[in-house]
Amino acid sequence: MTRVRHRAAVLGSPIAHSLSPVLHNAAYAALGLDDWHYGRHEVDEAALPGFLGSLDVAGEGWAGLSLTMPLKRAVIPLLDEVSATALAVDAVNTVVFTADGRRTGDNTDIPGLVAALAERGIEKVDSAAVLGAGATASSALAALSRICTGEVTAYVRSPERAAQMHALGDRLGVAVRTAPWERAAEALALPLTVSTTTAGANDHLADAVPDRPGAYFDVLYHPWPTPLAAACAARGGAVLGGLDLLVHQAVLQCELFTGMRPAPLAAMRAAGEAALRVG
Repeated sequence: MTRVRHRAAVLGSPIAHSLSPVLHNAAYAALGLDDWHYGRHEVDEAALPGFLGSLDVAGEGWAGLSLTMPLKRAVIPLLDEVSATALAVDAVNTVVFTADGRRTGDNTDIPGLVAALAERGIEKVDSAAVLGAGATASSALAALSRICTGEVTAYVRSPERAAQMHALGDRLGVAVRTAPWERAAEALALPLTVSTTTAGANDHLADAVPDRPGAYFDVLYHPWPTPLAAACAARGGAVLGGLDLLVHQAVLQCELFTGMRPAPLAAMRAAGEAALRVG
């Protein structure tokens, strides 16, 4: 058996469901990196400082970490450097260990979402919508700030969430309009809607899909397709799912960890699709 000389892993809580090890290890295999391994570790906010402090980065060959909830914000004070992309949304999903032991934070969710849309030919839209206003919605809005030339409407459940999205829009330089969640069906007529809600939260909108829906991007990948995604596809709308985002952000992480470009997108996607079929 080849000895592991380089390591990476995903951290979060809960973490057992994560597809990241499947994607990254498929990439290492396709790249011929037999001495690389990507694992997963159950780590919550309280345990994060101790976990990072316990890593023998040089001795164990740690290249980097992927972070999921609830660690994307909690990790920031523990880093030596944070990219402008991550600072814009106050969320780090990628930590890279440099040769001199520094911890640098980045966010690949934002360019990953942009890349997933570009793969489907969606590079510019004149208006868009975001369903939800949590941490993932912040990354979605940051991604839309790069491709939307007009207004982004955020459909939210409270005045507090509306205020947060307006403030984020100001920081990102994108015009944000907010509307109550009860009017979320209106989003489906726009050129692009990104849903960042939890499973089942927008299932009721499936009956409101117009005859010519815009593109619909749902960050969920299980269960898939969601009723709304299926309804949009049935009416001819372009539909993207959470696996599209997960693969594209993992491609960027793999490139950051290994220094090899391009990462094998097709192999990573195939591995993710196979894992979802089994699961």
